[in-house]
Parts: sequence; C-alpha cells; structure tokens
Amino acid sequence: MEPSAPSIPMSFSSLLALATGLAMDAAAVSAARGLAVPTLRARHFVLVAVFFGGFQALMPLLGWLLGSQIGPLVAAFDHWIAFGLLGGIGAKMLWEARSAGDQPRAPRDDLFGLRVMLGLAIATSIDAFAVGVMLPMLDARLGLSLATIGVTTALLSMAALLAGRRFGALLGRRLDAVGGLVLIALGVEILVEHLAGP
Repeated sequence: MEPSAPSIPMSFSSLLALATGLAMDAAAVSAARGLAVPTLRARHFVLVAVFFGGFQALMPLLGWLLGSQIGPLVAAFDHWIAFGLLGGIGAKMLWEARSAGDQPRAPRDDLFGLRVMLGLAIATSIDAFAVGVMLPMLDARLGLSLATIGVTTALLSMAALLAGRRFGALLGRRLDAVGGLVLIALGVEILVEHLAGP
C-alpha cells in the first residue's frame, strides 16, 4: 500500500475565506432583521454578534470532535471529503439564494426575541458543523479556526444588520449567493492543492 500524501496545513487566508463563506447565512438573516425592524438599537447588534458569532464558533468545535476521530481513517482521501462538503454546502446556499421567495416574517416584537434568535443561530450554523468535521483533516488549528469563524461571523452579521436597514430586501439573497460561491471556490482550491502536491 502506498503511503498517503502528507496533508497541507490550511493557510490563514483560506481559513478567513472559509469563515467569510460560512458567515453569509447569518449575515443574510441579519440583513433581513435590519430591514424589518423599525429602529436599530445597540442591543440588536449585540444579539446578532453573540448568537450568530457564538454558534458559528460552537458548531465547528462539535464537528471538530467528530472529525478528529474519523480523520485518521480517511486521510488518503480527505481532500475529496473537503471538496464534497464545501461544494455541497456552497451549492445549497446558491440554490436557496435562487429559490428563496417571500418568507413569512415573525411579528415585529419577536424579531430579536431570545427563542427566535436561538432558532436562527442554530439554523444558520448547521453548515459550520459539517465544516468542523473536515478541519482536522486540513491541519487547521482549532483555536484559530474557532476564533476566526466566530469573530468574522459576528462582525459581518453586525455590518449586514446595518446594511439591511439601509439597502433593502435583495441584500440577503445576494449574500447567500456570494457565500456559496466562496465555499465552492475554496473546495476547488483545496482539491487542486492536494492533487498537484508531491
């Protein structure tokens, strides 16, 4: 049996691109919140940063725990797994951006309610769990990965909240599409780097 090719550590630029792509779901939801709420207050920015940034950091940690167990078993084809996961998540985001119609809105009083925010945070961070599974296979550093994903999501969610208030309803779909393209491109980059490696 031939030895598997050595894994290529994930660069910070690739990690930042990954974090940006993952953040787009949360940013799109934040933009919709900003569009719907009559007046933005400081607590709204705190809520989207804590809930979306926090869950986007927590879910990859859970995925990491799983990935660290299965990583050694799939080391020979981990780049294909990364490509498939990122490509699938990106394609899902593109499909959702294309097919999203008018979604029912929560009552205004509930837009930033704790239960509503918890549900949105979980829903927008499921993809981050899948990405967390593959991070050990890419030799990505756990602390740096979680911090980058969480902080990036928090910052972009706050920016999207403000942008949604100012720029209107189409912003959310466009953010999902951008995020999907970023993740697909990153998956292709990882696959090409491994196939072209020594």
